[in-house]
Amino acid sequence: MKPQTTTAISEQACVELATVFQHPLLEDGQTPANARERHLQTRLMHQAEQACGSCPLLQRCLYNAVVEHDVAGYCAGTTASQRNAIRARLGLRVKPEDLDSFAGVVTPNRQIDPHEVLRLRAANPHDSLETIAQRLGCSLSTVKRHLRKARTSQIQPRALRQVRPSMEQVLLVARQVLRREPASRDQAA
Repeated sequence: MKPQTTTAISEQACVELATVFQHPLLEDGQTPANARERHLQTRLMHQAEQACGSCPLLQRCLYNAVVEHDVAGYCAGTTASQRNAIRARLGLRVKPEDLDSFAGVVTPNRQIDPHEVLRLRAANPHDSLETIAQRLGCSLSTVKRHLRKARTSQIQPRALRQVRPSMEQVLLVARQVLRREPASRDQAA
């Protein structure tokens, strides 16, 4: 069997070290209860920092964790609070993932976003309204009501999406946050 190269190992480090990255002591706000847990938390943080620091995908991972997804815990060499600080300096908001809807979990009496009904209808023009209702986990009458409101212009269009920061902007602000440097005036330009 051929030994793995350093690059192959580092590309898989966060996967191979899932018990480190997903450990409750690396979650923000988790305070160790005793000296043993403090030592374990320090060791876990060191392992995670080393894995991220040697990863060739660190910059892309950081960009995705800041701009694309609201990731929990330690990711891309940062904690969740550090990523929130980076987003705040960039004036960026990231909507938390709705994994329940993605997985098909239906919560009774939840509000259905009319824009989501319109998006699904536009993306799947040949699907029945009942199929769209099932995907959204709502009633057929809810889908019909939102489509009727859209036809009569009772649904206001969404505001334009925010402009995504460049990779360079995210990396600059991340360096500032991680080093606790003051924000420069030209960082968002």
